[in-house]
Amino acid sequence: MIKSVICEMLGIKYPVFQGGMAWIADGKLAAAVSEGGGLGIIAAGNAPGDYVRREIRVARSINDKPIGVNIMLLSPFADEVAKVVIEEKVDVVTTGAGNPSKYIKDWLATGIKVIPVVASVALAKLMTRLGASALIAEGGESGGHVGELTTMVLVPQICDATDLPVIAAGGIADGRGVAAAFALGACGVQMGTRFLSAEECTIHPVYKEKILKATDLCTMVTGKRLGHPVRSLRTPFSREYLKAEYSSMPDEELEALATGALRLAVQEGDNDKGCFLAGQIAAMVKKEQPAAEIIREVMEEAEPILLRASQWVK
Repeated sequence: MIKSVICEMLGIKYPVFQGGMAWIADGKLAAAVSEGGGLGIIAAGNAPGDYVRREIRVARSINDKPIGVNIMLLSPFADEVAKVVIEEKVDVVTTGAGNPSKYIKDWLATGIKVIPVVASVALAKLMTRLGASALIAEGGESGGHVGELTTMVLVPQICDATDLPVIAAGGIADGRGVAAAFALGACGVQMGTRFLSAEECTIHPVYKEKILKATDLCTMVTGKRLGHPVRSLRTPFSREYLKAEYSSMPDEELEALATGALRLAVQEGDNDKGCFLAGQIAAMVKKEQPAAEIIREVMEEAEPILLRASQWVK
């Protein structure tokens, strides 16, 4: 069985994180992933602190396995959620869409493992200096907020820039992706889109069906004009948003156009006004299955690939 330093650090069976997908990764999904031996992560997204506190308690009512909370730093509630994770004594905090420097000292002081998502070498070096526990190197193949570099290029550069454990994310859906991540120097992986097909994932059936029927060219990136590019499925909404992005529409109106779009997709399956976040690996997600089975299947597939690779090199 594949184990790594991240398993020992966090007390998990498999070096697999579940991505913090806003309005998707709730307490039920996080608990299921943690029960399956990975690290389940509750997404704070743009939600207020009370929502995050409730989902943490939902997860803990199911089991006592380690769980994390992902804080989206662009959220107007980021300061509030930063305090909630301390009060609720979560095991791990991951962060995205920004720089968590102002929170790290307080989190570490209460024993929380801090694992920021980084999309550049500069941010990786800064997080290392500030005492982060590990790093998630997330390439632009991922769903949601994305950076410029691909996982293949980003992960080895982050591994070279830090002595911290590195988790690879973006474009990973099966054992081949896990093996590739380890070959690039990572000690674990984070998967988001793959867990959209988990039985415990409570997204609208329309959303889940779109993932299961996705093709290789099913995603697109919007939001570059506002400085916050996002990868999502190609839908009437995303196509219209892209047109608006390259029109004369004022920035304030463009930003308002996307407000609430993810919730419409997750909760209502609204194909016309909803934003269905997904990574480029969506086409590799073929069936709905329990979260624990996803983790076990991916890791069992990765092990013989790694063993074969070690025999190829003389």
